[in-house]
Amino acid sequence: MKIGFFQNDLAWENLDFNLATFEEKIAALETLPDLLVLPEMFNAGFSMSYAEPVNFKTQKWVSQMAERYNITICGSWAVKETGKKYNRLHWVESGKAPLIYNKKHLFSHGSEDLHFSAGTERLITELNGFKICPLICFDLRFPVWSRNTPPHYDVLIYVASWPERRIQHWRTLLQARAIENQCYVLGVNRIGSDGNNLNYNGQSMLVGFDGQILIDAQDADTYFTAELDLTAIKKYREHFKVLGDGDGFKMM
Repeated sequence: MKIGFFQNDLAWENLDFNLATFEEKIAALETLPDLLVLPEMFNAGFSMSYAEPVNFKTQKWVSQMAERYNITICGSWAVKETGKKYNRLHWVESGKAPLIYNKKHLFSHGSEDLHFSAGTERLITELNGFKICPLICFDLRFPVWSRNTPPHYDVLIYVASWPERRIQHWRTLLQARAIENQCYVLGVNRIGSDGNNLNYNGQSMLVGFDGQILIDAQDADTYFTAELDLTAIKKYREHFKVLGDGDGFKMM
């Protein structure tokens, strides 16, 4: 499976500009991935005040891009639904109904919990034979939530707006999640600065199931892609049997 992601700046609360920018970037790709991953709140930046109704402009744009290019797109944006707001990840596969995951761990240090409601269920989906668990940013700090219990997933994804001041935590934890869960881990972060005066230096990474860094985006403003090998994951797990020895946690 070919997986791709953009690491770029986001215009603060400027939906039209951000969607147009990503549309141009997708159109310029010489080869398309099976799965395209975009950062957390890619449509407006990590804003607490901007949220869209369900199936509004961003949802329609993502669905249109998935259909036009016959790809799957994964990313989060803020959604208003039944009187609540959610930092919601959307999994949009061409020709299928969108799947969603509401961010469980809200960043109370930045008052996210005062503006959004927390999710309660993980999403594990499948693409090209790979089982995939997509999560959001602050979820990275809580390993119980990502624990790779049967039926085991193969790819763990974090879409993020992770600031530069704590970027070493991001890099270390991405590798830790890959090692403990024996899976590929992809962390997609942004660069630039936002309306909260926070700076972002990217450091998006793809980590292999053995903990080795396969892609290190550093602070580049560009597109990255990689081929994931399902057979290699299975062989590694058969050779080094770790997952079956883990503690049992009851997921909420």
